[in-house]
Amino acid sequence: MERTLRTGLLGLGLGLAACGSSGNENDDSDTDTTTSTGTDGDADGDADGDADSDTDTDTDSDTDTDTTCTVFPSDNPWNQDISQAQVHPNSDAFIASIGADGFVHPDFGTVWDGAPIGIPFVEVTSATPKVAVAFDYADESDPGPYPIPDNAPIEGGPSSDGDRHILMVDYGSCTLYELYWAWPPGEGENPYTDRWYAGSGAIFDLSSNDLRPEGWTSADAAGLPIFPGLVTYHEAVEEGVIDHALRVTVSATQRGYIHPATHYASDSTDSNLPPMGLRLRMKGAFDCSGYSQEAQVVCAALKTYGMFVADNGSDWYISGAPDDRWSDDNLGDLKQIPGSAFEAVYTGDIIY
Repeated sequence: MERTLRTGLLGLGLGLAACGSSGNENDDSDTDTTTSTGTDGDADGDADGDADSDTDTDTDSDTDTDTTCTVFPSDNPWNQDISQAQVHPNSDAFIASIGADGFVHPDFGTVWDGAPIGIPFVEVTSATPKVAVAFDYADESDPGPYPIPDNAPIEGGPSSDGDRHILMVDYGSCTLYELYWAWPPGEGENPYTDRWYAGSGAIFDLSSNDLRPEGWTSADAAGLPIFPGLVTYHEAVEEGVIDHALRVTVSATQRGYIHPATHYASDSTDSNLPPMGLRLRMKGAFDCSGYSQEAQVVCAALKTYGMFVADNGSDWYISGAPDDRWSDDNLGDLKQIPGSAFEAVYTGDIIY
């Protein structure tokens, strides 16, 4: 099943924030905090999340309007059923390095410490003015311009020192725009008064399977898009099905990546550390039947589509979009899932 972008679905991310994790994709040496600080490598922007910001939109799904745009074609890796994929020969070592005794953490929900939990996104249209953005890592960023709306939701909130992602989806042109470490003109770390400033930025054609250029980052450490891997309330609760892979962070990765990732964010040559783009799958025998309904939906997605290692951050942190309708207690059931419930699958050779 292809995910059709709908205005109501996109609106769920606007004005909500991520606070469970804040990562920095441009510094391989960063360490995690209790808010899941992703540390990637050079030009990346991570997405483990901080509290986002400001403007809300109508989250009533009754306003959803189907369009012809899908979140990548049906044969895209994000939409690939890997339930029967071969277990990676180094699976045990990968899982042990992430933490077989650790537990999943839903890095999304309602509000924590005064800010929404998760990575927000916002719907834009052809009428949204596009603005210039200067980049710290311009050599691996798409120059834009980018359709940043007024009061765009910034991950972590307008004063956040975390990832500060801005995700913008134009369902009319089927285009995804993503920024990492984004600052408005004249504010915070922005040295410019006449333009936005970001660590890195990427533009994705959602109708295409094209990857980033080899070795390039995106707004995420692995060079992957962030939006396709988010758990949303619309999917998990209203529709009751998630038909795509999810995004997960781990604290240590090796100097390599597997397509569709295009970028590594580590200097380590330890072959037992997971590479960026590694696909992890929940074992089919793991029992989630005692969990909340939304947690069971996430489990089903993890067994069928798995999740991509996308950034350096807190181990087993799964990304999602904030929504004030989430039940944090119900999502808390996911915290009972141990790392040993997962295995790595082979989806391609590691590129060094």
